[in-house]
Amino acid sequence: MHCPACRTSRLQPAKLEDGLLGHGCPQCSGTLVSLLHYRDWAERQPEQEGVATLAAEEQVGESSHALSCPKCAKLMSKFQISGTRANRLDLCGTCDEAWLDSGEWQLLKALELSHRMPAIFTEAWQRQVRQQASEQARRERFTRIAGEEAIARADEIREWLKDHPQRRELLFYIGHD
Repeated sequence: MHCPACRTSRLQPAKLEDGLLGHGCPQCSGTLVSLLHYRDWAERQPEQEGVATLAAEEQVGESSHALSCPKCAKLMSKFQISGTRANRLDLCGTCDEAWLDSGEWQLLKALELSHRMPAIFTEAWQRQVRQQASEQARRERFTRIAGEEAIARADEIREWLKDHPQRRELLFYIGHD
C-alpha cells in the first residue's frame, strides 16, 4: 500500500501504542489505523488516568487535499477533531480505516481523545465541533469590537445570569434603557 498523503512512499508496519499497530509512512510520518484493531485495543485499555501534553513546539501535520484510501482507492472523508483545532482525521467509510497525519495521534492523546477516536466520525460529534467553532468565531468577533476585558466581564455576567431565577426579568431590564 502507498501513503495516501505522499502517494509515493510505501506504508510499513508501525506501532502507535503497545498493542495498537498501524501502517506508517516513513516520509511524512502519517499512520493508517484499522478501526477494527483500534476498537479491540481501546476495549483492552484501562481508563485514562493522566493527561498527555502536547509541547507547543511539536508540529501536528494536516493534509489539505483529499486523500484516497490506500486499500480501496476511494476518497476518504475528513472529520474535524474539535472546534478549536484545524486538524481533521481522514476516514474511509468502505474499509473502516483512519488516516492520522504526523502528530495527530499525540494531539488526540493531549486532547484526551485517544480512547474515543470513533466518536469523532459521528454526526453528533461533528455538530458539536461546528457549534464550538461558531462560538469561538463569535467570541473573537466581539473581542475585536469590545476588547478582551469587556468580553471577560460579559462572560462573568452571562455565567451569573445563566441559572438566576429572575433571568428573564434581568435581561429585559438590561435591554431597556
